[in-house]
Amino acid sequence: MSNTRPHGLSAYAVFAALLASAGLPIYIHAPKYYVDEYGVSLAALGAVLFGLRLLDVVQDPLFGRLSEALRSRRGLGVLIGCTVMALSMLGLFAVQPLLPPLIWFALMLMGVFSAFSFLTINFYAQGVVKADHLPGNGHLSLARWRETGALLGVCVAAIAPVMLGGIMGAPFAGFAVGFCVLALAAVVMMRGEWVNDGLPPSVGFRAVLNDTLARRLLLIALVNAAPVAVSSTLFLFFVESRLLAPGFEGPLLLLFFLSAAAAAPVWGKLAERYGTKPVLLCAMALAIAAFGGAMTLGPGDWAAFAVICVLSGATLGADLTLLPAVFASRMARISPSAAEGFGLWSFVSKFTLAFAAVTLLPLLENAGFDSAAASNTPEALALLTLLYAAVPCGLKLVAILLLATTDLKET
Repeated sequence: MSNTRPHGLSAYAVFAALLASAGLPIYIHAPKYYVDEYGVSLAALGAVLFGLRLLDVVQDPLFGRLSEALRSRRGLGVLIGCTVMALSMLGLFAVQPLLPPLIWFALMLMGVFSAFSFLTINFYAQGVVKADHLPGNGHLSLARWRETGALLGVCVAAIAPVMLGGIMGAPFAGFAVGFCVLALAAVVMMRGEWVNDGLPPSVGFRAVLNDTLARRLLLIALVNAAPVAVSSTLFLFFVESRLLAPGFEGPLLLLFFLSAAAAAPVWGKLAERYGTKPVLLCAMALAIAAFGGAMTLGPGDWAAFAVICVLSGATLGADLTLLPAVFASRMARISPSAAEGFGLWSFVSKFTLAFAAVTLLPLLENAGFDSAAASNTPEALALLTLLYAAVPCGLKLVAILLLATTDLKET
């Protein structure tokens, strides 16, 4: 009989918040921080981010195998992973670079991202065991706690450095310390959950990649996540330089992510009533309308942009809940351990963020865009608007076409 605790789902929410805090928010803040603080080239930062994602192509499968090898000592592996991630976050934001800033940036992010990958694989694999020991539909119960925790983690991590800037002189150092506190809380709360008994055997990545529907869902996830990656990478630049609204970044980010958190359960209920596919297609269409509206904005239009943040944030809530639920349902059929499948899912999400950074940041720099300048040329600002608003619309349209031609009945 498993010694997994029948309750304690709050621990999964806190651990999910920790992982979410080390994902998307880092792409929002880290490049701009190193540009502003150390004058590192945007193009160089983008190249580093992309290179680290290519590293994941090699290391994520290895981490999946390492997770299997550590089945009987998974708690120790998670403790080491959390420690590496917390120390790397401190090095990234709270320590003056001990090497040239670009090299230091690369090394610290390597620690954050590698630990993130290893912890994500272990976390989702252990969730399968936990869900099997919960009353009723345990997988849905666990998913609600886990995804709510992840959304709240994204919300707090996305706005924390900006909000801390109003109360302390080193907001990013404060963010890093807060991250370490969250890591400690997550380790303590999850300490009794890392058990070996009940874990299904691994079937490897091949079983996932050989499945036609699983591959299709991963492709949809890749294309559908790209607009969020683009807008997240350029969000701060757009608010400061295009809208000329410095100081509004924090409230607007908060509005965006709170809208995502508030909308997530609504999308779930709509999907239960009308079906996942039509609801998700409606959410994607709403995203196109929201991003398209940003094309018309200029200096001082922060109020109109706030409405766009609400709408686009709401569509993010659908992206973060409905597509992963469909993928998880498919994994239950072809890869019950779920570790390999969600390892691939995690890689897809990270790859879109890195690809956005390696393509968009150099384009802006080559156009003469300077985030530290009091003003930029009309050409540079036009490109910023095009990349922030028009590119996501095109990508969402491709995602709609892919989803519309995919039969989800097998899930």
